[in-house]
Amino acid sequence: MYELFAVVAPGIEKIAAREINALGITNLQIENGGISFQGELKEIYRLNLNLRTVSRILVRFGTFHASAFSELEKKASRLPWELFLIPGQSLTVRATCHKSRLYHSDGVIERVVSAIEDHLGFKISNNNTQNAESSDGQQMVLVRLFNDNCTISMDTSGELLHRRGYRLATTKAPLRETLAAAIILASDWEFDKPLLDPFCGSGTIPIESAQMAMGIPAGINRRFSFMSWPGFDERSWLLLVENHKIISTSKLPIILASDRDAGAIEMARANAERAGVLDFIQFECKAISAITPPRAPGWVITNPPYGIRVNSNKDLRNLYAQAGKVLKAQCKEWKASFLVSDPMLVSQTGFKHEPILKFKNGGIQVTLESCLIT
Repeated sequence: MYELFAVVAPGIEKIAAREINALGITNLQIENGGISFQGELKEIYRLNLNLRTVSRILVRFGTFHASAFSELEKKASRLPWELFLIPGQSLTVRATCHKSRLYHSDGVIERVVSAIEDHLGFKISNNNTQNAESSDGQQMVLVRLFNDNCTISMDTSGELLHRRGYRLATTKAPLRETLAAAIILASDWEFDKPLLDPFCGSGTIPIESAQMAMGIPAGINRRFSFMSWPGFDERSWLLLVENHKIISTSKLPIILASDRDAGAIEMARANAERAGVLDFIQFECKAISAITPPRAPGWVITNPPYGIRVNSNKDLRNLYAQAGKVLKAQCKEWKASFLVSDPMLVSQTGFKHEPILKFKNGGIQVTLESCLIT
């Protein structure tokens, strides 16, 4: 049984915990920026394959006191590194130090690398770059020192999990896939109901929605760090992936995605094609005033311009007022979720609204405001 930690963007921990729980994993402990729990190797496979809101999955496999470099190296050398590393493996070690006698992160990294080599009996190729990310064929070790307590974690994911492999084209202010998934889940969209995104940009919200409705796992088209572990069970992994290949498309919802920027729609189509969902999303280049949604009640889930990075010199109040007028006429009794940097802008729609999620998107504090279109 492994001690696991799911890293998530601060603010969406409860949404991520709900997603983990839906996979049958219980006894979750929500922390700032993540969720801790226990799981076997098969859970590591399932979590990386399926989770849409989590940034990475870590194995916390060493916790001990260390107030001197000699103590750090001695205790780190006792850990079971052979479970995760093989000769010739490329390695990245990252360290953070807070309120500890060992405050020099480069020194901590050097001693941990020495401990690994001492335990394994062979040299490792260390990419000693604090900002490096684990990539294909490379394993990442994270070392955290806080109040002289050291926690050593092994990354299971590789590249951050928002990198699904489909979004090669982006607009000026893209929404990460993990955050798009979080706002869809927070909106409680019912997968058999219509969904409209009238400010779709490069298409992340409709693409994530379509994959959810179709049962396509988030990590179906990528590799993970655990695939390089000595104990990786390829047969179990292939069986897990194979179980997701039979997908029923007979009851898929209507998903409408539009944007007045023709270039954005072109990007969105290309991304949707790579994601395998182009045939299930109706992309159109049009302003919100021209939308023609179905009569059946559904959801509006969208990430309009914030007026900070995009259209920064424009007053967005008229845009929201126009959106409210159009949605009231075309989407009466629909539910709506607007991701905004200024909640007061949603008031311009004329709808009563309430915050249901808060986090940072590209360094900007944003709020997901929920309302009923009346």
